Amino acid sequence: MIYAITLLFLCQLAGEVIVQAIGITFPGPVLGMGLLFLVLFLRRGSTEAFDGVADTLLKNLSLLFVPAAVGVVQQIDLIQENWLAISAALIVSTVLTLIVTVYVFRFVAQWTRGTEA
Repeated sequence: MIYAITLLFLCQLAGEVIVQAIGITFPGPVLGMGLLFLVLFLRRGSTEAFDGVADTLLKNLSLLFVPAAVGVVQQIDLIQENWLAISAALIVSTVLTLIVTVYVFRFVAQWTRGTEA
């Protein structure tokens, strides 16, 4: 279990370090998640210990939203000033995500159907 949580933290740290070193405006934890995906892909899957840590984090996921909610409340004036742009960005990004998801699903479904035949 210690190995699994250490792997999670190391991937997040690596993402943060890379973002800071390159100087890009990209969330370090997101890059760390990509690195974690790469590690798990190269290892050909997860371990039982990692699955246990992931399940524990998922069970307590609602606690991780508290800082985000506090941040929204602290920036309520800025949100009120830019509500139209924020709403438009949310709607457009949601629609684009749905469209991309449909096409990826169709591609994967067709690809897996082709490999089964």
